[in-house]
Amino acid sequence: MINPLRGLFVLLLFVFGSAVAQEKNIVVTSGADRAIPIAVVPFGWQGGSVLPEDMAGIIGNDMRNSGIFEPIPKQNMISLPTRGSEIIFRDWKALGAQYVMVGNIEPSAGKLQIRYEVFNVTTEQQVMTGTVGGGQDQLRDMAHYASDQAFEKLTGIKGAFSTRLLYVTVERLGGANTRYTLQRSDYDGARAVTLLQSREPILSPRYSPDSGRIAYVSFEQKRPRIFMQHIDTGRREQITNFEGLNGAPAFSPDGNRLAFVLSKDGNPEIYVMDLGSRQLQRLTNHYAIDTEPFWGADGQTIYFTSDRAGKPQIYKQRVGSNNAERVTFVGNYNANPKLSADEKTLVMIHRQDGYTNFKVAAQDLQRGNLRLLTDTSLDESPTVAPNGTMLIYATRQQGRGVLMLVSINGRVRLPLPTAQGEVREPSWSPYLN
Repeated sequence: MINPLRGLFVLLLFVFGSAVAQEKNIVVTSGADRAIPIAVVPFGWQGGSVLPEDMAGIIGNDMRNSGIFEPIPKQNMISLPTRGSEIIFRDWKALGAQYVMVGNIEPSAGKLQIRYEVFNVTTEQQVMTGTVGGGQDQLRDMAHYASDQAFEKLTGIKGAFSTRLLYVTVERLGGANTRYTLQRSDYDGARAVTLLQSREPILSPRYSPDSGRIAYVSFEQKRPRIFMQHIDTGRREQITNFEGLNGAPAFSPDGNRLAFVLSKDGNPEIYVMDLGSRQLQRLTNHYAIDTEPFWGADGQTIYFTSDRAGKPQIYKQRVGSNNAERVTFVGNYNANPKLSADEKTLVMIHRQDGYTNFKVAAQDLQRGNLRLLTDTSLDESPTVAPNGTMLIYATRQQGRGVLMLVSINGRVRLPLPTAQGEVREPSWSPYLN
């Protein structure tokens, strides 16, 4: 399923029907090894009143969502001691835990002070300890922070649990009235706040590298135009006002340029604008439809979707070059490219030969193998966590547009709690400064 509000230039991609030659690459359809068992013990709290958030529950969910860890169920930890002797570690070994995380919350000068520790059950050694402080309204922030620290210590991968998510909700108000809302939330869908509302479609929200700005497409002028909004102040500025289609904005890694799609010279092509000078540079020049740009980390390479081979496939091209290199060959449809943090994995919307359903897939750019990541069938708009361990995409469940989180290794798939209405167009923030 492709949402028609993504813009006519994307919709046009689907009408081209000629076949394309395929290479014999491997398609993998399932995840692999067992996740690492970790026990996140309910944090101690002596403050009297019940805290509004369950720190251990949030941390456990973070660890699970990565696909690397499997939290021990809370009911299995009742009455088990947390640390202190060989007998205690033996109990945790019997429970199957490889790591144990414990913590304590104490009131301090009107705030909360949290101390947490992680132990390796196998070696019976403490592997890390940390502290974080804040108010009761920051318990989720502190839990995500502790998750980030523990995750990085245990895996060597920077945690991404303190990042944010953008998405668009669509509510039918009756008759021809529709309300579009640009929302920002925690990465897991919690604590959503409204950044913008409109009676006209909002498409393709994208974070700047410093997470301080958002570029998006708005139809408030009855035509698609690109705007940029500063999150802290709400100040907006219009970036494009060209004839025809203006869409699919994407910030360069340094935040100084914006790639997007224009049809001002005929068919949709990819352009790059310097945001300081507003100087415009054309990247692609082909009779096919080129769309959905995504920057490589070098700030010089752009991945994009094109139907120049007959069906939508993913290509890459250096800024200033006229040579586009095809990247995907498996399946009769590959679109909406996103890269993992290490640029070894390309995530996309994929359709296999002989099928009509669209799924999220990941291609190993070194080996060429392609792996299906989702078991849903109407998928769109994948967005990858800045550390590359998770992705979120839009799909449909029970006739409603929802967001789903999936770990890159395929072990975890779960829906995110979001507001009422149709939910679409997710975009994951970079690391927050």
